[in-house]
Amino acid sequence: MSISGKQRVLSGMRPTGQLHLGHYHGVLKNWLELQQEYECFFFVADWHALTTEYEDPSIIEKSVWDMVIDWLAVGINPGSAKLFIQSRVPEHAELHLLLSMSTPLSWLERVPSYKDQQEKLSDKDLTTYGFLGYPLLQTADIVIYKAGFVPVGEDQVSHVELAREVVRRFNHIYGREPDFEKNIQAALKKIGKKTARLYDELRRNYQEQGDAPSLEKARELLASQQNISIGDRERLSGYLDGSGKAIFPEPRALLTAAPKMMGLDGQKMSKSYGNTILLRENPSVVEDKIKTMPTDPARVRLNDPGDPEKCPVWNLHKVYSDDSLKKWVIEGCTNAKIGCLDCKKPLIDAVLKEQEPIRDRANEYLNDPETVRGIIAEGCDAARDIARETLDDVREAMGLTYS
Repeated sequence: MSISGKQRVLSGMRPTGQLHLGHYHGVLKNWLELQQEYECFFFVADWHALTTEYEDPSIIEKSVWDMVIDWLAVGINPGSAKLFIQSRVPEHAELHLLLSMSTPLSWLERVPSYKDQQEKLSDKDLTTYGFLGYPLLQTADIVIYKAGFVPVGEDQVSHVELAREVVRRFNHIYGREPDFEKNIQAALKKIGKKTARLYDELRRNYQEQGDAPSLEKARELLASQQNISIGDRERLSGYLDGSGKAIFPEPRALLTAAPKMMGLDGQKMSKSYGNTILLRENPSVVEDKIKTMPTDPARVRLNDPGDPEKCPVWNLHKVYSDDSLKKWVIEGCTNAKIGCLDCKKPLIDAVLKEQEPIRDRANEYLNDPETVRGIIAEGCDAARDIARETLDDVREAMGLTYS
């Protein structure tokens, strides 16, 4: 939670170069909505890229700027969201180190993606601490900004759950401060007598009766308070469940309801599968890629009926076509009234229409690299100011502020 009372959202992407339509429909369109509603921090996760690309880091720098240009080109607004590069905020690394001191090794080993990714990326040596510890680095990425929400797909929920566990353990071990009760009473005066009475009633309902809804209502009550500092909000939050000052709030997963963007071959769109359409792909290349997409193998001749559900082209219609067009495709395909190229034509038009403004804005940024670097520099400075404040709290809680 920020001082303004607006919930913070943290999200990052590994730099993999130019982004494709799967990134746009699966992540970036969601970011465009989030930046209107929350205080957003969007970062380039270049250290995370090193967990799998440590043997050839030369590809990372160009990938960083290609990705940032795509963010800006689709409409991510540096006036609404802070855009920064992870490695430019070294406080992430220090917090990662400090969190590692109290995080059990078994917690990292049980993260589902740990063994899953090792199997999928068997051509790489991932028996490194960096790969084992990257979910803890993700936790540091999140909590250093005291983010309330993390937009993720279902496959990443386990990482947010780990972050919550790490936060609870850290708060339990270190969330004690001198004069805690005195500071609580001072904070209660700031929220007013009526609100303080309601807060105390909800706290007692939870602590004495285990009433979980009361705990949730009390947290919502604190979130609505505009005239208290982050420190007071954290104290009152920790006081709810009987602990001390909550150094970190527990982040929550914000599940993204995005269409699953399939690639040209019917598999998930991914560069590793070679089945993508880049956001700013040359129009002639886009047209050729869609024209040569595989179709229902049952349609050998024009008068052979087909089944859209067995055709990769249908997956794109699910994303780009309205109900009437989808109805035309189903009837035309199953009754052999249209050819496969007829079916692909409206998709080519839709994709090119979507890409045109993105490509135009990207060209503006490509021709003005200093502006792009300036945007990132400002975002890094703003992010680092907040990260430093958080680390001051962490060092104090851990007894590392020597006088």
